[in-house]
Amino acid sequence: MHFAVSKTLFAILIVIVNLALLAGLIYLLVLAIRALRVYLRSKDIREQKQELRRTLGEIIKYHRQRCKMTQEFVAESLGISRQAVSKWEMGTSEPNTSNLIALAKLFQIPAEELLREAAEEDKEKE
Repeated sequence: MHFAVSKTLFAILIVIVNLALLAGLIYLLVLAIRALRVYLRSKDIREQKQELRRTLGEIIKYHRQRCKMTQEFVAESLGISRQAVSKWEMGTSEPNTSNLIALAKLFQIPAEELLREAAEEDKEKE
């Protein structure tokens, strides 16, 4: 009789553990769905950030070409790689503050003008 009680308690314990595992999996699924919904709702924000990056890159490229400079010349003047300038112009990265100021000096325009043009382009697209 003692063996039968132990066997019954063991079976109940297994059921409880399985239910706990199932509850944990359901909870993880709910969290994943919530995260996906937040990500999908943020699409507009992500697109706006991408437009701003692209726009700033286009502005940098415009001023570089206006000044008849090559990417290599700009890179050497700022002490960076040509690939960094290329990434800025393609919009895959952005210059840091000190590089933005150096670009403005190199293009002989105020740094605020680079940012203002980027902000104006962004507003026009909206």
